[in-house]
Amino acid sequence: MVLLQKLEKMTETPENTESQSPEKLMIDNPSDFQFHAAYTTYSDIFDKINNAETRTQLNKNIMALQQGQIDLQAFYTSISQFRGEEAQRNYGRTFVGGQKKRDWRRKMQKQERIGRHRK
Repeated sequence: MVLLQKLEKMTETPENTESQSPEKLMIDNPSDFQFHAAYTTYSDIFDKINNAETRTQLNKNIMALQQGQIDLQAFYTSISQFRGEEAQRNYGRTFVGGQKKRDWRRKMQKQERIGRHRK
């Protein structure tokens, strides 16, 4: 409740917000993995950004997530604009090629044979 009141005071006075940057909220809950992951993302973004309006928006989003007003998908959607290029990576499927043991042995024997005669 104290954090919510502090957040409301910051949003009521825009001239105060410009001169004083909002503080990072310490509301992490390690026992709830999904919230902990969201808080870690929030914390990383909060540390990188110096804009007071953005920090206030981040604080509102994490508080709404904690109170259950929004779900995880809405939280990540709303903060995605602040995450930068690292969040834009494509983690698609990659092909991992393999080969049979017999083929691998033949290849290694050939490389060893070539290596013996190069000396």
